[in-house]
Amino acid sequence: MYEGETYETILERMLNRVPDKMDKRPGSVIYDTHSPTAIEFQILYIELEYLIKNSYGSTAAREFLTLIAKDRGLSPEPATKAILKGEFTPAGVDVAGKRFNIGDVNYVVLEQIVPGQYQVRCEREGVVGNQYLGDTTPIDYVEGLQTARLTEILIPGEDEEDTEAFRKRYFDSFNEQSFGGNRAEYLEAVKRIDGVGGVKVTRVWNGDIRPAEMIPSAKVTTWYDSVIEGLDEDVAAWLSTVYLAAREKKLTVGGTVLVTVVNSLDYGEASVTLLQKIQTELDPEQNAGEGFGTAPIGHVVNVKSAVAVQAAVRTTVTFAEGYGWANIKSLIEDAVDAYLLELRKGWADGQNVIVRVSQVETRVLGVKGVLDVADTTINGSANNLVLAECQVPVLGGVSA
Repeated sequence: MYEGETYETILERMLNRVPDKMDKRPGSVIYDTHSPTAIEFQILYIELEYLIKNSYGSTAAREFLTLIAKDRGLSPEPATKAILKGEFTPAGVDVAGKRFNIGDVNYVVLEQIVPGQYQVRCEREGVVGNQYLGDTTPIDYVEGLQTARLTEILIPGEDEEDTEAFRKRYFDSFNEQSFGGNRAEYLEAVKRIDGVGGVKVTRVWNGDIRPAEMIPSAKVTTWYDSVIEGLDEDVAAWLSTVYLAAREKKLTVGGTVLVTVVNSLDYGEASVTLLQKIQTELDPEQNAGEGFGTAPIGHVVNVKSAVAVQAAVRTTVTFAEGYGWANIKSLIEDAVDAYLLELRKGWADGQNVIVRVSQVETRVLGVKGVLDVADTTINGSANNLVLAECQVPVLGGVSA
């Protein structure tokens, strides 16, 4: 913006304002007094450009973006600790509060799920807590303990939100204003919960009638006015009650808000523990619709996980010399799996995920040693795999 405002340019401009009859040569009093001033002006222009760039969300550095976003009530999501399932034998041993180690990470046991199974929390924040499963070593002595294993990630740990993701969330806040339990408010509330990788919010009525369809139109009002006087007294009283209730928007059919989520680890199915956490925060089941969570009074919220659907790929591959199915099958599986992960990551931003045969073949062709791909099918069909709105694809294997 101010790249042209260099020391030389500024000094030349300043000296040009001094009458030519004055001595302006280097070493003169005028030159030597203007020179340091020109340096300070150059520094000022540099700082001014820095300030202007950091005044806009699209170009601001993280420190300034955080300050700008505060006006929207936003701040970067902090790093969180992973919650895992630990299995201990014998089932009657009490390990609550005890610390265990696996790899270079320590964990502490929280509460019991069922006898022999406990929630275990990583002591370090971030995705590091997601990387270990298997046998774990007790740090604290536990009398009678025979085995200890971490078997499942219940709520994935997450690193602190990176700058570009935070910038996107800042701009997204202008697209939909969260207010009074609308869709944007549900999305904002659920995305803040640790372990949520994506969310969809759907209106699910108990019946097939939309509330808007129960508000009388102008034609209905004209009909009502024309018939009400000629009806039997009891019929007129009933019709009048229903009509006035509908007109005043007091007549509703009820319903639920369906919140569907995927986890933040691999964007697959959410664990029961994560679903219960979201349900409790939004609308506790024991007080459904009563406003004890973040959902407004009258909103009955149902939280579910997206359903994983296996995509079994079968294809005919032509290999380069020295390559074969045996030595690059795992690379082909990784390539297809990476494509399905991309689809799962984008699941929340669209309606139906489509696993495309052409994309599968493109990913396989990108594997070193593959010359050609043909006759590719997904789940036995040569057509694209079109999933339902609340389904996500996972790899069901690749075969030739």
